[in-house]
Amino acid sequence: MLTTPATRPLEPGELGDALTLLAREPLAGAFVTARVIESGLDPRLLGGELWGWYHRGRLRSLCFSGANLVPLHAGPAALRAFAERALAEGRRCTSIVGPAPATAALWAHLEPHWGPARAVRAHQPLMATGTPPPPGITPDPLVRPMRKDEMDLVLPAAVAMFTEEVGVSPLSAEDGGLAYQSRVAETVGTGRCFARVEDGRIVFKAEIGAVTPHTCQLTGVWTAPDRRRTGLAAAGLATVVGHALTTWAPVVSLYVNDYNAPALALYRRLGFTTAGALMSVLF
Repeated sequence: MLTTPATRPLEPGELGDALTLLAREPLAGAFVTARVIESGLDPRLLGGELWGWYHRGRLRSLCFSGANLVPLHAGPAALRAFAERALAEGRRCTSIVGPAPATAALWAHLEPHWGPARAVRAHQPLMATGTPPPPGITPDPLVRPMRKDEMDLVLPAAVAMFTEEVGVSPLSAEDGGLAYQSRVAETVGTGRCFARVEDGRIVFKAEIGAVTPHTCQLTGVWTAPDRRRTGLAAAGLATVVGHALTTWAPVVSLYVNDYNAPALALYRRLGFTTAGALMSVLF
């Protein structure tokens, strides 16, 4: 049985301590940081729990436990403690994702009990840029924020992107995809879903997901299969990245599968550089 140092869910009064620790991994922890800022650690709004690992009474490591299990700033002792807590509560997440070394170590503890996973993506480059795309890539003037009354256009493209990326449709979830549709609607409602619409359908889409004072995370990038290799993605992303840098945060970040050579090449053309690596375990 794993040993258990002091680990427990954080309380709203510990918001400052949590944000101080999260600031040490501003790119890898963007999703969790955004949730913490938005919720103020109110468990009703957080969408899960934020576990803290304490050493000599001080908060040293974090692990978000919700739809995703996300270890942050966690060493071996903290990861053992987080694994024990996760095993005691049972698997409630659909993925484990976080900095590659910590996620690999956490999965090593959990795999004998939770495995096999549906997919393990051991190395996903974490990339970032703080500058607009180079002059050689002209932003697409037809890429724009989608409106709330255009969800009937957004949802099919979002489902196609998710299915292609993850391997299963979000509509096959136990709730019939209601949580996924709610997340998409939230992104549209906050003006962070961008797309190019042609003949009544989306042919390019990208979203600004998590937003923190340090970074905003580019996600949901998708081009209709019949419009790929036509330059739509480069021009569309130039529009989105430029808008994100002037509106949301000083740095735009993303992570991508290491086997997706075309995407890696495109992001490098846009000025993104590698800033680390994440790992994802999908159930």
